[in-house]
Amino acid sequence: MAFNNTLLIPVVVAVAFFIRLLFTTGRRPKNYPPGPPTIPILGNLHQMPTHDVHLQLAKWAEEYGPVYSLILGTKTLVVLTSDKSVKDLLDKKSGLYSHRPEIYLGNELASGGLRVLMMGYTKEWRACRKMIHTLLNVSAAKSYVPYQVLENKQMLWELVTEPDRFLYSIRRYSNALTTTMVYGWRTPTYEDPKMQQLFDGFSQFAELNQTGAAGLVDFFPFLRSLPEFLLPAKKKARELHVLEKELYLSHWLKAKQETLDGSITRCFSEELVSAQKAEGFSDDQAAYISGTLLEAGSDTTSSTLYAFVQAMLLYPDVQRKAQEEVDRVVGGNRLPNMEDEDDLQYVRAIMKEALRWMPTTILGAVPHAVTQDDVYNGMLIPKNAGVVNNVWGIHMDPKRHPDPRRFNPERYMDDRQSLADAAANPDGSKRDQFTFGAGRRICPGIHVAERSLFLGISRILWGFDIEPALDAQGRPIIPDQEKLTQGFVCMPEEFPAKITPRSEARRAIIMNEWAAAEAELLDPVTKQWKQNPLAAGRTKA
Repeated sequence: MAFNNTLLIPVVVAVAFFIRLLFTTGRRPKNYPPGPPTIPILGNLHQMPTHDVHLQLAKWAEEYGPVYSLILGTKTLVVLTSDKSVKDLLDKKSGLYSHRPEIYLGNELASGGLRVLMMGYTKEWRACRKMIHTLLNVSAAKSYVPYQVLENKQMLWELVTEPDRFLYSIRRYSNALTTTMVYGWRTPTYEDPKMQQLFDGFSQFAELNQTGAAGLVDFFPFLRSLPEFLLPAKKKARELHVLEKELYLSHWLKAKQETLDGSITRCFSEELVSAQKAEGFSDDQAAYISGTLLEAGSDTTSSTLYAFVQAMLLYPDVQRKAQEEVDRVVGGNRLPNMEDEDDLQYVRAIMKEALRWMPTTILGAVPHAVTQDDVYNGMLIPKNAGVVNNVWGIHMDPKRHPDPRRFNPERYMDDRQSLADAAANPDGSKRDQFTFGAGRRICPGIHVAERSLFLGISRILWGFDIEPALDAQGRPIIPDQEKLTQGFVCMPEEFPAKITPRSEARRAIIMNEWAAAEAELLDPVTKQWKQNPLAAGRTKA
């Protein structure tokens, strides 16, 4: 019987393609940045840890240099671990380096392609970014100080009345500020069910994106076609999206209706309603634009303040020196305010050191991606490669920061730059820290965060002593500063602390300040603003 050549040709082609795939997938081309040895198909996937990835990435930087590559299945990941490489590529070439790699579970399934954080460098993303900038630019950020002052006073009151719940108080502070700025209403208690849903949902979202399944379907896209019983993470991602979209839509539609009937407290959603009329984007997209701000503002500031509390507990000499500065500048009869900032340089240094010592976006949150082939120092960075801003590795470089795991604010005593000015400094070595990202993807909330952190840190130092809690045998409980939570945004693992007012007089001032603010500014039943301090100049949609 004659052999059918018509059938032979596609078989030969398929076999040849498979053999080529076997011998090329997972291998590092010679002109790529260096990196650890690879194996066929997997590349470096088998070497990626499931916990504390930041430590391994920093270790590889020591071995392979500040710009190295990892081959992860069919994908390439370039890791930047120096201030110079971040400045040269993510900042100076931001037009090429502002895209995102494919994130199938996190973006397509769990976010419906709507999450601004994970969007590619598209027309839609640029429009969203422009709108967000109107809320969070430096002049707008200054106008939100009344919101920050009020929420800060409640946080201090809670530290007096329920000191063991200090993590919850810190989280409510940052969440209430963010909901007021974004939607026009505040979160009066930590037990607010929608705040609980936000933190729980984002925790589950971060956990989903840390799973092996999330990586595999990105590095081997053909696995996306697997049925859900073989890839249950697909079902989990879709379920998360349903719950999250429901939460964000409920917030957005409420703010939209209040904007249309003229009853809203001045906030970002007012502007978003006007933009929606002009641009015609959907309620789903509007919900995720505002929801992205909510999750970013609620999580990162609270994580840094929590790290600050741990630092004061572990480094009491720093705490004492800061309290001496606050007492000298402010005295004991009033709370610090934003007008004191220029005279509280050591407190500002503590803020910057907290961001460096315990960076919340430990690996730059979501990787950037390059939109076309680029050459850097003779190395090819291929089109569509993911690019990691290795924040931890840069912050822990002993050449940049001697003895990097020591909390030492003295590093910043001569640094008078704002966080945003430092990020924009053309000399990367003069940048204070990299927690807020780089290039066109830099966190737009940097101006608001700086004020929230300064007020939180200066007033806690003014009002309280932070010491180790005691165990059942009366021994101090000393947290391990190397134990961090995992995910896009990290913080110290939960720890106890003893937080007490520095004097009865300061305790009374804190209690009286909150009582007066509550009586004057808040509705006694709803605990929302009676009359918004930003009402002047409000425009209807």
